[in-house]
Amino acid sequence: MSAEPVKACLIGAGGKARNHLRQILQSPESTEFVVISEPSESAYQTTSKLFGERGLAVPSNQPDLKKLLADHGAELDAAIIVTPHMYHFEQAKACLKAGLDVLLEKPMVMNAAEALALIKTQERTGKLLVVSFNGSLSPKIRKAVELLRSGSLGEILNVHAAVWQNWKESTMGLWRQVPEIAGGGFLFDTGAHMLNTITDLLGEDFVEVAARLDNRGTPVDILGSVMTRTVSGVLVTMNGCGEAIETSSDIRIFCSKAIIRTDVWGKFLELQRNGEETLTPVDTPLSLGPWDQFLRVHRGEMSNPCPPEVGLRMAQLWDAIKRSAASGGAPVQVGGGAQAKT
Repeated sequence: MSAEPVKACLIGAGGKARNHLRQILQSPESTEFVVISEPSESAYQTTSKLFGERGLAVPSNQPDLKKLLADHGAELDAAIIVTPHMYHFEQAKACLKAGLDVLLEKPMVMNAAEALALIKTQERTGKLLVVSFNGSLSPKIRKAVELLRSGSLGEILNVHAAVWQNWKESTMGLWRQVPEIAGGGFLFDTGAHMLNTITDLLGEDFVEVAARLDNRGTPVDILGSVMTRTVSGVLVTMNGCGEAIETSSDIRIFCSKAIIRTDVWGKFLELQRNGEETLTPVDTPLSLGPWDQFLRVHRGEMSNPCPPEVGLRMAQLWDAIKRSAASGGAPVQVGGGAQAKT
């Protein structure tokens, strides 16, 4: 006998939300969308077509999240939040307090103060909060974490990472280049995958950061170069280029007995142990996407692969990157004095 479908609400119905829905609606028996919250009528109508194309009932739209939770909170199990970055904190907090488990689109929040406050809300409510980072939700990154924690690869020494995309041109005129809404530019949008995946892979605090950002004539960062050190002494370099001719990424982790290669989205995983001549692919289970991973955590079938604590570490790193860049690249300490937002 199959489990009852999870009753969910979709908060935000733009292009990214539709990407999620196309995957989720391939298994309509697992999830029943009760209601959508989208202020743009045109975005709601476009998203509604995805339900109609599959012969499913189209959820109603309630743009006012407070009213949505008051009217439907008792019948809902979960929420998926896919909105501009500045709204993540308040929307996730409201859903958790309403008793819903939450899959929150990346990045988790705008800064460490919001991350600390959201963790407190999650702890008080006892509800589930999973951050929707492709890397952390990828079985390949989970396998890489397992290998690194096992000690079989030896001591982690250095990490080198880069991500690049024609981001500047493709986001021109959109909210992603509005600092107050986006919280940053390329390094906090596509580049957030790099920051998060490295944070997840290393599993420890960063202690010092030196960074430079270049806006390239826009209101937000387009280029970024970061050097950082973790509490155990791992040296990390990260580079982001948001004015490239294609989209790709590369992460290399140099250990005393092996080298791991992956990317910021967890699309592949390669390993080369001491004595081997080349990197070779590591077999892992297939992933059915972020929502499928979320449902497995929701049902108690697996532990949370991207909890808010990972989001806090990444937020602390991003705060330090901004402070260092504002000081001309001077080294700064990570996590100093961040107070929870109220």
